[in-house]
Amino acid sequence: MTGALLRLAGPLQSWGEHSTFAERDTLAFPTRSGITGLLSCALGRDRSQPPGELNLLQITIRVDRAGTDTVDFHTVGGGLPRNATVPTAESERHKPAYRSKANALISRRHYLADAAFLVALDGPDHVIDEISSALAAPVWPLYLGRRSCPPAEPVLLATGLEDALGHLDIFPLPRIAPRGQDTVSVDFVREAPADSEGDAAGPGIEHEVWDVPQSFGRFNRRYTSRRVLLEPRDLPAALCAGLGIHYMDRIAQHLRGIAGATLVQAAPA
Repeated sequence: MTGALLRLAGPLQSWGEHSTFAERDTLAFPTRSGITGLLSCALGRDRSQPPGELNLLQITIRVDRAGTDTVDFHTVGGGLPRNATVPTAESERHKPAYRSKANALISRRHYLADAAFLVALDGPDHVIDEISSALAAPVWPLYLGRRSCPPAEPVLLATGLEDALGHLDIFPLPRIAPRGQDTVSVDFVREAPADSEGDAAGPGIEHEVWDVPQSFGRFNRRYTSRRVLLEPRDLPAALCAGLGIHYMDRIAQHLRGIAGATLVQAAPA
């Protein structure tokens, strides 16, 4: 098996687990279904196609920046004439605002602002090769959980890695180095061992999340659950590479030093 490194960073991200109706939540880290959806966009897959071999990927996430919880108070259909308002469940129309306060639909949509995640993908060689080529020249625009959340930079960092997971311990961090500290605490998210129960899996916190996609069909979305371990680790403070251009220079230097890796450039617009 080979692996690839992805970086998911942008002004806003949203990785919903129970995002339905009026409350659109987000987890504190990218979901498997969200990453699978991103890869499906790159591959140009229709919603009617099952995830297939994408569910074979092993996904491990390093939380480089947790981001800030942000809530958008969102309204749809307010102030419109009745024939232009949002349809109800009974296929009728809401009454105009001057006759009813139920004219607009209200939802609260949760986002992570200024978050950044480093993702290690491991899987069969042909699957890694296929998704790496697609991420370099995606068929459809990529987004971080919701269509309103485009990535701030190319998603694919490197592919053809023999130990993508090991790079999570040595890849530069987009943080300011703390004064007087030799280590920094960084959260990792990985799938918990199948036989683990609670704290038996290690020092982290175990969660059950419903994010394993079985169908992306518009009227037939189905997911199963898995257990993930949120585990804090101490990494060397020397990995802190600053922000902005300083960080970009540091990761470029790091990537050039990865033996045997293929660095994929984004296709020109």
